[in-house]
Amino acid sequence: MDPAHNTSAAEIGGSNGNATVSDDSKESLDQVINSINKSLVVLHQLHLSLSSSLTPSSQLHLLPRLNSLVSELNSISKLSEKCNIQIPMEVLSLIDDGKNPDEFARDVLNSCVARNQATKGKTDAFKELRKHILEELEETFPDEVDKYREIRATSAAVSTKRLAQSQTVLPNGDAKVKSEL
Repeated sequence: MDPAHNTSAAEIGGSNGNATVSDDSKESLDQVINSINKSLVVLHQLHLSLSSSLTPSSQLHLLPRLNSLVSELNSISKLSEKCNIQIPMEVLSLIDDGKNPDEFARDVLNSCVARNQATKGKTDAFKELRKHILEELEETFPDEVDKYREIRATSAAVSTKRLAQSQTVLPNGDAKVKSEL
């Protein structure tokens, strides 16, 4: 195996900690992918060696290839310990069934859209209920509803003022929120 690909995440980040955890994890993942690709090449070479007739001369090439495969699998095992990737069991089941794992992502997205629509429907229903109750209250208690609306307007103005004070607008139009300590 190439020594350049044998560096650990700690060596990559250095002693001053300039690299972030995600950079270390990405580097480790890249190393695992590289090692998997090397293992696939060795497996292909082994397959070609075994599919042809086994002669004493071809057996000489078999042992180094087997040793190389064991070395790459050991490397994958060690490098994978540095990668913290969680894959849903449903995705693995889809792959085992020979299906495309993108189906899982599509199903999750469709589920989120359906839940979002249901939540939006509930929110709209509560808004309509509030509007209806205010209309009924205004017919029955007009003075109290006027006081309620004044209180709500004052409260909204104070909230808006606090929000404006806690945010600074950046040159690109984004708002910078001040941390409250």
